[in-house]
Amino acid sequence: MLDRMRRHQSWLKWILFIVVVAFIFIYVPQFLSPSGQGAVSTDTLASVNGRKVTVGTYQRVYNQQVQQLRQAYGEQFNDQMLQQLQLPQRLLQQLIDEEAVLAEADRLGIRVSDEELKQRILSIPTFQINGAFIGQERYRQFLASQRPPVTTAQFEDQVRRQMTTEKVQALLTGWVQVDPAEVEREYRKRNEKVKLDLAIFTADKFKNTIQPTDAEIKAQFQSDPEKYRLPEKRRVKYLAVDSNSLKNRVTATPEEIQALYEKNKSMFSTPEQVRASHILFKTEGKDKEAVRKQAEAVLAKVKAGGDFAALAKQYSEDSSKDNGGDLDYFGRGRMVKEFEDAAWALEKGQTSGLVESQFGFHIIKLTDHKPAMTRTFEQVRGQLEDQIKGQKAQAEAATLADTLASQIKTPADLDAVAKKENLAVADSGFFAREEPLAGLGFAPAVSAKAFDMEPGKVSDKLQTQNGYAWITLVEVRPSALPTLEEVRDKVKEDVATKKAVDVAKAKAESMAKSAGANFAAAAKAAGVDVKTTDLIARGTAMPDIGVNQAVEDAVFKLKTGETSGAIATDSAVVVVHVKEKQDVKPDEMAAGLSQVRDELRQQHQGEFFGAYMIKARDRMTLSYNEAKIQSLLAGGK
Repeated sequence: MLDRMRRHQSWLKWILFIVVVAFIFIYVPQFLSPSGQGAVSTDTLASVNGRKVTVGTYQRVYNQQVQQLRQAYGEQFNDQMLQQLQLPQRLLQQLIDEEAVLAEADRLGIRVSDEELKQRILSIPTFQINGAFIGQERYRQFLASQRPPVTTAQFEDQVRRQMTTEKVQALLTGWVQVDPAEVEREYRKRNEKVKLDLAIFTADKFKNTIQPTDAEIKAQFQSDPEKYRLPEKRRVKYLAVDSNSLKNRVTATPEEIQALYEKNKSMFSTPEQVRASHILFKTEGKDKEAVRKQAEAVLAKVKAGGDFAALAKQYSEDSSKDNGGDLDYFGRGRMVKEFEDAAWALEKGQTSGLVESQFGFHIIKLTDHKPAMTRTFEQVRGQLEDQIKGQKAQAEAATLADTLASQIKTPADLDAVAKKENLAVADSGFFAREEPLAGLGFAPAVSAKAFDMEPGKVSDKLQTQNGYAWITLVEVRPSALPTLEEVRDKVKEDVATKKAVDVAKAKAESMAKSAGANFAAAAKAAGVDVKTTDLIARGTAMPDIGVNQAVEDAVFKLKTGETSGAIATDSAVVVVHVKEKQDVKPDEMAAGLSQVRDELRQQHQGEFFGAYMIKARDRMTLSYNEAKIQSLLAGGK
């Protein structure tokens, strides 16, 4: 993980991060902090030219982001979402990148004066009434009223950091311009649209009908035996100190549980939410008044008692139509302003009039309203108790591991220490570099060490998912070419997949040739259903195949009414028919070029700045506290 962090090349991402967090009030409820065993807030995770990223800073940013996500998504927010976002790793890298930019500002002599800082804060609308500053006392009170309170010093330091970053980027990228021809090409790419019929031939559709012969399996194996090479595997013995097993040794007192609840009560709050359905009539590229009349006619049917869900399925031009227009629950700030204002003004069961937004005309029905709710102490008592016991067990594991570290110098010490401490020495079984270890699961630090040590040695203390371990290498099974029988199932699967793809391709090619004027009939004869899109621009996900560059390249070269040949994608072979093609309108393009020019300029500035900062980092002194980072991220959500 640390190597990937060092090699990262996307400096543009951290710019968005700084803009986002610059006006976020940082908060760390301790029970949610993804801290590693024994980590304290002043511990240094990394430094850039002496500028430190501490555990405390990381925890504050991490937990503020968790709180923001929880408030935005309510009950939909869960651990799986955090895992998909890879929040701990991304935030740590962004904090390191931020310090690198500020270190470069130091080198370039870039500063933000007190007067510049003052003028920026005075210009923030939040701190103005009728265009005038609200005054020092109300400014302080506003910051103090945040949950939790923020001091003026904390807020002003973050604003100063943001302004410094802006100055560095402006100095280095102010010269960047964009070729007008590139702007026009980009505008066309973004705004050309097509409406498609897709006939999708998936390999899985034909795979079950294929039975590879012994001769085919043998031929596949002999054609590329290296593809089936068995990786090197190793086996270790290990002594583990597992915090989970230590939980039964610790307790959480009622006073500790209550104190933790009171300290973090806001984290158990779910914001007010509503649930609504809508029928959308898009206006883009259409006669707006004609669309309005259609929407009014459908609204009349709704007001007359018509089935809202059925009308949504029939008339709505939104993906929610398949669910009867249902948009599920959402909190404030999730929808465009016009939609939100109308939805939140309704009572449960009420239907709005026509609501116009940037997307078109909406008819909105409020189906439920959930008030803000705070879970009671009794509802979360078990969670808090487990959290406290987990933290204590982690601390005990860290203390025990530090004690044992001085006693383990040879492989024989593992058995002696295990007997003394009533622990056990276990066997991992054979495992490859990327495979889990029996009894330890996925343990990157352990795996890395196992493949970098000699027999007869014992490791230092290593981080695991739930504590620490010491290992000694027992046996090495070198990488080798297998016999056919050892990998027969995998080879058979490859043959079946390959033949299924060939069948799908042949059927798609045959269907493409016979499509003629009746694409739907040709698809039905070939045994596949037709999926139809709305008018879509490049970069839009298509049914079953998602965003696909090969399909885009083909269909945007076709004219209305034309059909593509067979196009291979990662998961299928597809034939596409262009039902409608919408070119850009000269008057709209003239009005829209300015925005595209600005966006392309910002993109090129970001690319140049990213390349500049990669080289700048080569001049900097960077250090990582690898043990603390591994410990911290191992405990992250």
